[in-house]
Amino acid sequence: MAASVDDVHRHRGGPSDEPRVAVVVATRNRSRDLGRALGRLTRLWDAPGITVVDNASSDGTGDMVRRRFPDVRIIELAQNQGPAARTVGVEHARSEYVAFADDDSWWQAGSLMRAAELFDRYPRLGLLAGRVLVGPDERLDPVSRAMAASPLCSHDHLPGRPVLGFVACGAIVRRSAFLDAGGFRGDRVGGEEALLAIDLASRGWALCYVDEIVAHHHPSSQRDGEARSYAETVNTLTTAWARRPAASAARATARAVIRSHREPVRRALLRLLRDAPSIARERRPAPEPVERQLRLLEAEENLRGM
Repeated sequence: MAASVDDVHRHRGGPSDEPRVAVVVATRNRSRDLGRALGRLTRLWDAPGITVVDNASSDGTGDMVRRRFPDVRIIELAQNQGPAARTVGVEHARSEYVAFADDDSWWQAGSLMRAAELFDRYPRLGLLAGRVLVGPDERLDPVSRAMAASPLCSHDHLPGRPVLGFVACGAIVRRSAFLDAGGFRGDRVGGEEALLAIDLASRGWALCYVDEIVAHHHPSSQRDGEARSYAETVNTLTTAWARRPAASAARATARAVIRSHREPVRRALLRLLRDAPSIARERRPAPEPVERQLRLLEAEENLRGM
């Protein structure tokens, strides 16, 4: 959902020429974490143009960015738009390619330049999923491990492994593909990537995991585990019923019930019932080739006991 003119107040700084890869950071009430992440991002040798989209923070985030990082563009939203804040950032970007970062993550030097080279070489490439290293000990994110072993195949000559998912803070998109697919939607952060991945693939864009592109993620201590579990379950169920055949959506719902914490899943099911009319209006089951890939990924997850 794009922000209206009344919702947005922008500060622009730095040179007028946008780099080939921009960085969009969505944040809310994590000024300290954001300051650390921006410190890392602004020191990258490939000097990205950075846009911070602030989801109506009350902790002085906008003032901190303007004071400490005058070359960073800040968009301050009047209301918390959740993951859709990233879409606002991409809409305001003028670069061909856009990398996402969280307020507790940053990109490894050289990764953005390499991503631009791959997008230039492969015009069907809509999204690059990079390797995400977690914490000071640089543990491989489990989602990155699963993507590196993706069972999906492609008849096209593309870089890396074909995937149908990604970690937002480790993803770089072709701006036109991202906007063509509708960008990030919804109001809950956690598992929001699945819907965008399906919509990109449904429109013929390729998604690939490339191990040499690296993001670092140091999860914020301000995270609420139960709230995130609820958000992930809501997004999983919403995506299933919006983009999968009824039988597949029912199986996804059953898996969520089995795997999620009891209270978050109860609340998520109530949310699903409340949102059922709007989900039905926006329901567009993915084309059969994409649905086959989703079923293959589910079978692989079951074999791994995930």
